[in-house]
Amino acid sequence: MTDEQQNLAPKFDPKAVEKGRYKEWLEKDLFKPSGDESAPAYSIVIPPPNVTGKLHLGHAWDTTLQDMIIRQKRMQGFDTLWLPGMDHAGIATQAKVEEKLRGEGVSRYDLGREKFIETTKEWKEEYAGHIREQWAKLGLSLDYSRERFTLDDGLSDAVKKVFVTLYNKGLIYRGEYIINWDPQAKTALSDIEVIHKDIEGAFYHMYYPLADGSGKLEIATTRPETMLGDTAVAVHPKDERYQHLIGKTVILPLVDKEIPIVADDYVDMEFGTGVVKITPAHDPNDFEVGNRHDLPRVNVMNDDATMNDLAGKYAGMDRFTARKAVIKDLDELGLLKGIEKMTHSVGHSERTGVVVEPRLSTQWFVKMAPLAKKAVENQATDDAVDFYPPRFNQTFLTWMENVHDWVISRQLWWGHRIPAWYHNETVEVYVGEEAPKDIENWHQDEDVLDTWFSSALWPFSTMGWPDTESHDFKRYFPTNTLVTGYDIISFWVSRMIFQSLEFTGERPFENVLIHGLIRAEDGRKMSKSLGNGIDPMDVIDQYGADALRWFLSNGSTPGQDMRFSYEKMDAAWNFINKIWNASRFVLMNVEGMTYDDISLDGDKTVADKWILTRLNETIEKVTNFFDRFEFGEAGRHLYNFIWDDFCDWYIEMSKEVLYGENEEQKQMTRSILVHVLDNILRLLHPIMPFVTEEIWEKIPHQGESIVVAAYPTVNEAWTDEQAAEGMEVLKELIRSVRNIRSEVNAPMSKPITLLIKTSKDSVKDFFETNTNYIERFCHPEVLEIKEEFDVPDLAMSAVITGAEIYLPLEDLINIDEEIARLEKELDKWTSEVALVEKKLSNERFVSNAPEAVVAAEREKQNDYLEKQASVKERLASLKK
Repeated sequence: MTDEQQNLAPKFDPKAVEKGRYKEWLEKDLFKPSGDESAPAYSIVIPPPNVTGKLHLGHAWDTTLQDMIIRQKRMQGFDTLWLPGMDHAGIATQAKVEEKLRGEGVSRYDLGREKFIETTKEWKEEYAGHIREQWAKLGLSLDYSRERFTLDDGLSDAVKKVFVTLYNKGLIYRGEYIINWDPQAKTALSDIEVIHKDIEGAFYHMYYPLADGSGKLEIATTRPETMLGDTAVAVHPKDERYQHLIGKTVILPLVDKEIPIVADDYVDMEFGTGVVKITPAHDPNDFEVGNRHDLPRVNVMNDDATMNDLAGKYAGMDRFTARKAVIKDLDELGLLKGIEKMTHSVGHSERTGVVVEPRLSTQWFVKMAPLAKKAVENQATDDAVDFYPPRFNQTFLTWMENVHDWVISRQLWWGHRIPAWYHNETVEVYVGEEAPKDIENWHQDEDVLDTWFSSALWPFSTMGWPDTESHDFKRYFPTNTLVTGYDIISFWVSRMIFQSLEFTGERPFENVLIHGLIRAEDGRKMSKSLGNGIDPMDVIDQYGADALRWFLSNGSTPGQDMRFSYEKMDAAWNFINKIWNASRFVLMNVEGMTYDDISLDGDKTVADKWILTRLNETIEKVTNFFDRFEFGEAGRHLYNFIWDDFCDWYIEMSKEVLYGENEEQKQMTRSILVHVLDNILRLLHPIMPFVTEEIWEKIPHQGESIVVAAYPTVNEAWTDEQAAEGMEVLKELIRSVRNIRSEVNAPMSKPITLLIKTSKDSVKDFFETNTNYIERFCHPEVLEIKEEFDVPDLAMSAVITGAEIYLPLEDLINIDEEIARLEKELDKWTSEVALVEKKLSNERFVSNAPEAVVAAEREKQNDYLEKQASVKERLASLKK
């Protein structure tokens, strides 16, 4: 390695660090599976983003977590596959393309189905290119050779097979039901594509005259325009007020026709007047009542929510315009009793935002009960899907246990065409993976399948299924981990689970890691309307991908929302800059050194032994936290080790050796500097891929890329608990002396006397052996380490583990201020003693906590009591 290769730029510049790096990784095929069939497989399929636009911060968070997992597993020797892909997103994409066409003065009907689909494919290619560019900027280690799209031929084959199989099993059927209708997109919506919002509305109270002229009934509705489709009014069979009217008729106002009064348990006697209008074509509950009483279904609306010819004089009006007209006419007829203002929950289309209309429609449905039952039962077996955090398992079970049949047909052109054909002359329906042979006698269903129907098959259709002998299906399915937000557990996660169990007999993934939403700094949801959205690409341009990834990983608590903050982004960049500067120091001191020159055999300083021990502890903790998907905790331990232990302590202590004369010690310190930095970079690589590669390739190393370098493991031979304990006391001493100097404005250049009174032989021996560090970091003119000596009254003091420190500073000390300071310190140790004693007096803690944990608390108790006693003694002497 040449000197030029070893040099890092004077300042961390993320643009320079990231430039060309991703292309280099792709050219080296580093993201593909290793092909080592003897290695354990680990696979993730990306939640396919919709080809409707650019990725947002939520996508960046989701994919960063996946990349961290897959990069770590790759380094740990797994044969890893992270499969990329995108979703055609039926309604959302078609709406975007139609909006674009409207701007050009064209509709999809002007183009025709085939030309419209071609136009939509062009849109898809454009936005898929944007998404790939964003994936690259984020540094995602995806295997693009396996990229899939939900409308690919292979995935389409899987969709057809699933549809036909479920149909033949009686689990897909076609029927007339009340469904959620989006009048703007002109398509059916499933229940979970409807968002309920509280809006200002009203109860409209009106009268229906009895046909025999003997009186009138009061009813109330929030949708008076639907009364034009009423085919009955209903009362409860046990309601004594109306039993004499059951079987009679009322006159339907404005339509002037007789409709029956029926008795049905659906009616709540306690609500309102106990009389309800029944509109089977416009309300799901009324639909069921209508079925029970064989009522006709009168649909008075067109598919765009305008009134149709059955609405009489209101035909052609928008539903809300018709509402006003109906109320005005009822009022003029004296049949409007009153209007009661109220706020109520109204369904809106998730896709277009318009108010959803319950509408009678012939659609295709999946019969969910048997599929859901199998999914719920599987969660009680050893092959259950494990949710992180576990509370989301209940979210999944609750949805599956209360699921309704799933309407899967959509009145769109963009999507998987339903594989059903209708005979041109007979009523025969043919469902098959291929078109009928005599195709001229048949016409295919015009509708397409719900987007979630194809994405529910994603984990196995992308692996080659229905070819169960395909290499990827046999090798990488079931997948290991799915990472997704809690907002689509019912949309997507649940459907993948029941479809996978039905068609492969296995769960689709072992783990589901659930994250929350990224919110604005004030806690509000990011949205276009609020103007508080953050483009992750803008953040990368300003801070670099590694800083964004560090922020996203370090603020990550499974299942919880996260707040974006530029202050935290500044802190992320500063952390990387700290690593950069520490790496420059290391490189300046190991010039000319090769990988073969690194040796950890031989004599080590106490600082060497301590940093290797701390490295072992950090490796163990970070690995364990990664395994539990607790990336925030992993990041916290990494940060503390890198910033505090390595940069602030070990690098400073290494100067004692590097600027000295002992060449053997210098070589050991250089080796340890490189070894620890190397391990730091490997631990950080899954989170910060760009900067770690940039630095790693410049230090003495082995291998072509850190991407495929081995992930660090604990080496027990380098753990030295005695050295670690000694160093912690030494750090305590140095911090205490520096704090005292600071309090009395005694700079490091000012000569002081440092008296260390030890209460433990081990501490005394350790300090005497390592006076070089005490002298370097405390700068004493006089240093005394004894078990006993006369303590001067006018001295600043501090209590550390196993020792008391005194700095005679007669000319600087104020006795009253020193007493006040010591009293504060006494309060601190008294509080610590109380806390630890409370914990140890808790029988449940003592009996249930691991033995080592209880022992550690007892050690703390002894340490705190000793420090408390020393401060009390010192205070007593000063107050004499």
